[in-house]
Amino acid sequence: MSNRLVTREPVAGPRAGAGWSVTGLTAMLICSVTLLLAYLNKARCAGAPFDESGRSTIFDSVKDSNVCYSDIQFLWLGRDINEHVFPYLSGGITGDGMLTGGAVEYPVLSGLFMWLGALGADNDAAFLLHSALLLTPFALLTAYMLGRMAGRAALLWAAGPPLVLYAFHNWELPVVCTAVAAFYVVTAMTRYSLRTRGILAAVLLGIGFCLKLYPGIFLLPLLIHVLLGEHDEYERRRDYDVRGAVLVAVTGLLTVIAVNLPFALSGYEGWRASITFQQLRHADITTNSIWYWGLRPMFGSSEAAEASFQDVVSMASPLLVLVSFALATWLGCKRYVVTGVYPWIGVSGAMLCGFLLFHKVHSPQYTLWLIPFLVLLEVPWSLIGVYLLADASIGIGVFRYFYALGSGHNADLQENIVLFGVWGRAALLLVFFFLFVRARPRWSGRLGVPGAEGRALGPVSADGHIAPPARTAA
Repeated sequence: MSNRLVTREPVAGPRAGAGWSVTGLTAMLICSVTLLLAYLNKARCAGAPFDESGRSTIFDSVKDSNVCYSDIQFLWLGRDINEHVFPYLSGGITGDGMLTGGAVEYPVLSGLFMWLGALGADNDAAFLLHSALLLTPFALLTAYMLGRMAGRAALLWAAGPPLVLYAFHNWELPVVCTAVAAFYVVTAMTRYSLRTRGILAAVLLGIGFCLKLYPGIFLLPLLIHVLLGEHDEYERRRDYDVRGAVLVAVTGLLTVIAVNLPFALSGYEGWRASITFQQLRHADITTNSIWYWGLRPMFGSSEAAEASFQDVVSMASPLLVLVSFALATWLGCKRYVVTGVYPWIGVSGAMLCGFLLFHKVHSPQYTLWLIPFLVLLEVPWSLIGVYLLADASIGIGVFRYFYALGSGHNADLQENIVLFGVWGRAALLLVFFFLFVRARPRWSGRLGVPGAEGRALGPVSADGHIAPPARTAA
């Protein structure tokens, strides 16, 4: 039999319009049950009797001890949501970081979801229920897309503990959906050109930026992917799509401008307040970051020491985040030289790990941002299990820790649980940073540009053996 090397035939991904995915529909069904449990978990903090402002009287007494706290219920008060004030058009922020009027601390589309959830509600329990109903379709659509792309691994999203803990903790489900939809468009809708898919994905990532910012960082690996194309090194082609890459960047930018401009023009002070709030936010006991638990003890307890600590974090945090972005992008280029495929989803995941690791705030619900990457990329399940354990130590332990501190009980055990969660999660984010860039997609033939699995393995001989890929010059 001939030993002549030939290129493996392209392996088609999940083709848009190819019919409903049974795995995707199953993931949606299971996800709906998980979402019900998630709502019932948070609803333990809400219900009659209510005070004159519509706050459940049991909220403050059980939110930490019963681990049923949610930002959704908490923010019924303090942002004029209970007054049904349309966000951003009024209000602002004080010098000490307090929001006033209709200003909220999130990007404009999340503020819009907050306002919509409050329509028809006159207490925090109704606001929680309305918000849960509003957010649920995004979780179900995410489950379907993950199921279609990654098969049974989508159960990590649809039935995993993070969805129970955080689905209705904050307004994360729409932003996760936009990020996953961008991945789905590029990897599944292969009947369209890469440039077309990239532009549509850029719109989705721009919308995601207007929800919770983080999908915006994925524009860089996406435009590199479009620039380099889906051909591989064995074809010896180097016809870079510069125009396509520029269109991706411009489309993402214009999407962000188009969404934000009406709010900025109608109420600049209220719109700008959300940005200022995040700039002024401190790394404190509520942020669950390595900065508070790792760096803060090195400073004294005085007011001057606290100010110095915050100054250091304000400089070091964004610098290290940017360094991690650059490193992830460079590692992706190194991977492209070896395989001929730029791993834009893996690079996006690595960039997210860098952000989560070094940002001064690491809220528990951010785990929902990471879960799709654990679904889509071949990461050892043992590491995923340890990460979920560390995450639960934060998602549950930190509220028990607050309860112990507030009630005057000894909090040493709860503090150690929180420390395990903070450092365990940080260590695994560092591991995932490097694993994501090199990871293969789960279930060959489901994810990735056409033929990506074959190209990552190398050329195939006529007798079916796979030869190691030859390294080419960068």
